[in-house]
Amino acid sequence: MLNPHRFGDYQLGELLGVGTVGSIYIATNVNTGERVALKILLPEVSQDKKISTRFEREMLILEKLHHPHVVAYYGGGEHDGRLYYTMEIVDGGTMKQILQDHGRLRWREVVECGRQVASALQHAHNNGIIHRDLKPSNLYLTEGGDIKLGDFGIARDTGAADLTADGITVGTYAYMSPEQIAGGKKTTPKSDLYSLGCVLFELLTGRPPFVGENFAQIFTQHLQSPPPTLASLGIPAPPQLEELIRQLLAKDPEDRPFNARYVQGVLDDILEQVDQGDLAAPAATAPAATAAADDAPPIIQRADLSKLVEEDRLNQVSWTGLLWMFAIAGAIIAAAWALHR
Repeated sequence: MLNPHRFGDYQLGELLGVGTVGSIYIATNVNTGERVALKILLPEVSQDKKISTRFEREMLILEKLHHPHVVAYYGGGEHDGRLYYTMEIVDGGTMKQILQDHGRLRWREVVECGRQVASALQHAHNNGIIHRDLKPSNLYLTEGGDIKLGDFGIARDTGAADLTADGITVGTYAYMSPEQIAGGKKTTPKSDLYSLGCVLFELLTGRPPFVGENFAQIFTQHLQSPPPTLASLGIPAPPQLEELIRQLLAKDPEDRPFNARYVQGVLDDILEQVDQGDLAAPAATAPAATAAADDAPPIIQRADLSKLVEEDRLNQVSWTGLLWMFAIAGAIIAAAWALHR
């Protein structure tokens, strides 16, 4: 029987998450003392050949990627009939959590985030990898404010046979390109650029570019509707940034930027213009409260992203402390009640 606290050479710690096919734990190698994030294929799907093949493909994809803004892969194998692999621990949370806890980001923060993600995407694309599921929950933050792109579970390796059948739609519908929605094998690196446009839009506004009551409504907008402008939502941003997002969200892949390196270059230019004082902080047209929140913010660098991470950590500690206080108070009340009786 599998020891619930041990998996092969790894002592299992905190459960970080459970997906449709795997669980991820903080784990310690009992031989070396190294702490890693350990992803284990769930026992109920371990015998499914298609799922295990895709899990193996994910490991092969991760082996190809070595970049400061991609979650580092350490190796994997099989234990007790279950596939697993290890990767670096990125313990600053995700951009999705940052959005939930802090709301939208200021445009300078979004530019810094975008240039890091674009760099990671270009590395993946150079190695023939299309992520196909870029979204805030797959962008992990280090304590120092660096972003790491993770979760290549449905990525496509253009140098190998595609494991997705023709006509099958893969991805997360709020961030899927029109060609992904249409299915087939038409996805290219520019599909990731569309998803990047969706992510940048959400980081700026606090919502995806297209929203609806169900996926059918959202799919229709991806295919047919232009996204709302930042000005219509009262979001201040440089015109260069808004134009870049507009290009990224083009329905036709040919109308999007040439590659992720070009996107990174545009974002680098925006930061450089800010540093040189050539780009003034834009003002939103409405609502006034939104504009005021962005009035003359400091130049955003990675240190500022790390502040968000630290605030999240302090919030978690505060809630943990409150829970302990309630638990202790409950125990004291219960003991007093027992003595009184």
